Amino acid sequence: MKTYQAYLLDLDGTLYRGKEVIPGALEFVRWLKDSGRDFLYFTNNSSRTPEQVAEKLRAFGFPAEPDQVMTSSIATARFLQEQLKGTAQSVYAIGEVGLITALREAGFRFDEDRPDAVVVGIDRDFHYEKMKKACLAIRNGARFIGTNGDKALPTEEGLLPGNGSLCAAIATATGVDPVFVGKPEPFMVHYALERLGSKPEETLVVGDNLMTDIQAGAVGGIDTLLVYTGVTTREQTAASDIRPTYEVDNLLQWIQKEAASR
Repeated sequence: MKTYQAYLLDLDGTLYRGKEVIPGALEFVRWLKDSGRDFLYFTNNSSRTPEQVAEKLRAFGFPAEPDQVMTSSIATARFLQEQLKGTAQSVYAIGEVGLITALREAGFRFDEDRPDAVVVGIDRDFHYEKMKKACLAIRNGARFIGTNGDKALPTEEGLLPGNGSLCAAIATATGVDPVFVGKPEPFMVHYALERLGSKPEETLVVGDNLMTDIQAGAVGGIDTLLVYTGVTTREQTAASDIRPTYEVDNLLQWIQKEAASR
């Protein structure tokens, strides 16, 4: 078993579930810090700013600073800076404070009428008027960008519509498919490695979702650790073509595995 110097850590289902810390998660992150490993919190959630994510993690007891957080909103803003370089860089954004803040801090101008790009993140106040403006802009030539393609969100209420569902509605109305930036797409993985300053071969992606976290590692050429504390079950892994490098029932097992391999 390899020793990894950098870790990309998923949040919901991996470190916490709803309002509860998953057993072993705090010990795992403290072990990373105490052993001198670099790590980045790595989430498709576009609704919160890095400051809000770090505050939530600290409330659970995790060591966390805003610069240790990579959200799909941050990755999307970076992607757009590259894609719209040399243009007016105006956007029509559907989303919550995390996305709006990321776009504003990246220097984008907000324009509801003739934007260069329509950017869609999870928006729990999504309504017909927002969809109408997005569709008109896309039909007028605006690029269609989604922070992530998650169709459903696991919550304490059950599975709720995710950003992929909002994007699907707009895609149906326009006939234009969005470009997604978040996991499992390669863009977010690339930006996360750049932030960490680590090489793919010395990095490990840790997550609970085979289709996002583990697939993100696969497309980025990074080893993966699937933990069975969230979305994916062992039965689903066995039936899938996507294979994690390692599997554990909880994160404490990973500490034990590494210790045993020395």
